[in-house]
Amino acid sequence: MSIGKALPSQPLDISLAGSARATARFVWQVATAFIAILLIPVVGCVNLAINQIAVPLGEAMDRKLAAILAADVVGYSTLMEEDEQGTFERLRAARKELFEPEVARHHGRIFKLMGDGLLAEFASVVDAVECAVALQRGLAERNASFPEDERINVRIGVNLGEVIVEGDDFYGEGVNIAARLEQMAEPGGVYVSGKVAKEVEKKLSFGFEPMGEHLMKNMDEPVPVYRIKLLGVPKIRGRRRRGKSYIPWAAAAAVALLATIGGAWLYVNLFNAPASTNVPSIAVLAFDNMSDDPNLGYFSDGVSEDIIAGLARAPDLSVIARNSSFAYKGKPTDVRQIGKELNVSYVLEGSVRKHADQVRIVAQLINAKTGAHVWAERFDQSGNNPMALQDAITERIVGAIASDTGQLKRSRYGEAWSKDAASLEEYDYYLRGHDKFMQYTPQAMEEAYRIWSEGMAKFPDSALLKLKMGFLHYARAINGWSQDTEADLRLVGELAKQAMSRDNLSPLERKMGHWLLAYANLVERHSKDALREAEAAIALAPNDAFMVGMLAEVVAAAGDIDKAVSWADFGIRNDPANPMLAFMKGFVLTASGRYQESDESVKALGDWFAGIPLVRSINAVNLGKIEEAKSQTKKALELDPSWTAEKWRQLTFFDADVLDRQVSDLIKAGLPEK
Repeated sequence: MSIGKALPSQPLDISLAGSARATARFVWQVATAFIAILLIPVVGCVNLAINQIAVPLGEAMDRKLAAILAADVVGYSTLMEEDEQGTFERLRAARKELFEPEVARHHGRIFKLMGDGLLAEFASVVDAVECAVALQRGLAERNASFPEDERINVRIGVNLGEVIVEGDDFYGEGVNIAARLEQMAEPGGVYVSGKVAKEVEKKLSFGFEPMGEHLMKNMDEPVPVYRIKLLGVPKIRGRRRRGKSYIPWAAAAAVALLATIGGAWLYVNLFNAPASTNVPSIAVLAFDNMSDDPNLGYFSDGVSEDIIAGLARAPDLSVIARNSSFAYKGKPTDVRQIGKELNVSYVLEGSVRKHADQVRIVAQLINAKTGAHVWAERFDQSGNNPMALQDAITERIVGAIASDTGQLKRSRYGEAWSKDAASLEEYDYYLRGHDKFMQYTPQAMEEAYRIWSEGMAKFPDSALLKLKMGFLHYARAINGWSQDTEADLRLVGELAKQAMSRDNLSPLERKMGHWLLAYANLVERHSKDALREAEAAIALAPNDAFMVGMLAEVVAAAGDIDKAVSWADFGIRNDPANPMLAFMKGFVLTASGRYQESDESVKALGDWFAGIPLVRSINAVNLGKIEEAKSQTKKALELDPSWTAEKWRQLTFFDADVLDRQVSDLIKAGLPEK
């Protein structure tokens, strides 16, 4: 449920009976309601602008223990289909009269809105649980006055855990578990984690029913789940009879016209407008259940919903909410018509076939303007845990589409290159340069430099282009392609700080800013600060496989090799065609002394830049293969004669003991000392 200003909650006086005074009052109420409808998007835009203000430069990312409440409306899309305007008004009234006051009364704060859901944080877990129960009881009382098909039902999950604090927002495991608990709960129910139940069971009078242990995404251990026994919730009365309306036909026509215009305007401009014209927009249709068992529709719906949630975390992508895209479920559709109706650039559709412990998902990405297929892939997965299967496949699909090297970005390259230079916008310069940058050769880097320099001349205040230029200076330096290594490394930090000092950064700019600041701190040998910035970047885009994999070197420099390997593996698993991720895994494995594993990771990559044979040279020395080590060093010097052992020390950011060992190995393998 998104929180905003509610429409007036009192029903319109429709007992006009021909009275002039009553008619005037009715017209005034209609006008007031319509003005309120028109003001809703204004309030929403103000809230959106406030939410997009970036964390000021230098504000440290913090962690704290918090109780998180996640709530979501059940069957929202169906309610909207049946009575869009009525549902909208009832939901707004419920938020204003119940949700906001109850959260505030229990000393909580709503910190995130997600379409038809919300997240709130509480300093006290007792307050969080009491608030959840009060919300369900309050809704039950409100629903008693509505027919069954008009009732607003909500699922709620509550978790107690550590969260990452960034500005007014929270991320991390504590939030993710609360959201999972909410998804498990039945309509009108409250599910809590074992930590919550243990903390409050002797402080509150509610009963807790154990629901078993459940594996959750990115969790090594299952989470104990409990359902709160909501005693005393009023029974919901039956469907009420609707009386006849005595509105004069002219007034009725006016109401219908206003509601139609207002509802249509809201639907197109508030619910379905992409967040930015600069970023691609996508609708994920409900995946078809192709299994023999029609009851497995829940699984295909779950996959689709998880993909929507995963793509929604991509900062350079605008994703249409589930209630809009699922409206086409089971209907013959034309992708171009869907694109027009939902105002999106791309549509993702697919099918799910599940048999025993085997799952096959076919997904295809389609250009909604032309109907052309952009990408299609088949994903096979096996296992006995349906949730784990769902998570694994969702992770791979989201990584393939929304990563920094994903299909959507590749599709956008062609659009940027097709434009005349005179009409290029800031985002076009970003895309053109990124296309060259990702080719990762000295020549392509210089072409990217030229493109971004032109863009910065046209858009001198562009945080986006400054950040990309910062990445280019870093890549130039660490790969030995720089004409002035010291200047390039200095510019990494300068450009990052300039960009992050800007107000109103976009989600994409914030992600890139934290990522570049991680590298800037790495260059300055501030490994803990670098790791903090890396975690902040990943919290903003946890499914960006390329970014997560490339930041493995930051974790390794901070001394956590196992975590570094895990990040590299995540990147490889979800972006398997990218050779840089396999190299990064080998790079951090070599630092940890796992030389055989490292060599297996990089040996199939070929010799397209000097770093690969240099890593293999270190591995060979430690595996007792001195001649092989010398051969690899020779290859490196053929690719780039400027490499020396001292240069390796300057451009590798591990601790002193690791660097001393690696420099000694390279000298043994024949690399010049200076």
